[in-house]
Amino acid sequence: MRVKSLILAAVMATALAGCSTIGNMRIFSDDYGPRTDAGYQLPRIPISKVPRKYHRQIVSFETNEKPGTIIVDTNEKFLYYVMGGGEAMRYGIGVGRQGFSWTGDATIKVKQEWPKWFPPPEMVERDPKAAPYAKGMDGGLDNPLGARALYLYQGNKDTLYRLHGTNEPASIGHAVSSGCIRLLNQDIIDLYNRVPLETKVIVLGGPETLPPSGDGALYPPVAVGPSSPAQPI
Repeated sequence: MRVKSLILAAVMATALAGCSTIGNMRIFSDDYGPRTDAGYQLPRIPISKVPRKYHRQIVSFETNEKPGTIIVDTNEKFLYYVMGGGEAMRYGIGVGRQGFSWTGDATIKVKQEWPKWFPPPEMVERDPKAAPYAKGMDGGLDNPLGARALYLYQGNKDTLYRLHGTNEPASIGHAVSSGCIRLLNQDIIDLYNRVPLETKVIVLGGPETLPPSGDGALYPPVAVGPSSPAQPI
């Protein structure tokens, strides 16, 4: 009997690793350590420097949307993954500058691990650091798209906006990027593993609607196809 109790305790400890509980919230502040992913060594995130409200956590969340839906609140800088039962997994995000802010419904049509990034032509022209990557930067620790990218479509049209990782933890909770939604690398990996293709995404809070292709876009269109690791765009 004692052996069974010890086994049960070990299983519970494993299931709760990296998670602390405050009231009804379960906070995963200990889940931002270093890890190896697809051959890349992700560094530890100095999570103590990120406001606690932006740490990944399960929160009370009432919505009429189905479990599995993603809801992005650009004003509060939160992304919610609806879990059902009045709960959601909440992630801290960084969002586009006001001129690139947008709202609308979209669908995830493409998923990529360690995606390739293409700077827009205007960035290549004005930023000498971007010029060497005019034909694309391969996936890696220095890539602005981070460890994962989820590509948002309206119908079969690429919106040119992404949910993706970032190598700049200090950007979480701020309006910093041009038209995209960024998460900590450990968080985008967690979200990526939860969502299948065709997941519904609702973006709230921005004053603009999704711009047409090529208007302020950071990324070129991506053909709809199966999920694949770091495949060229």
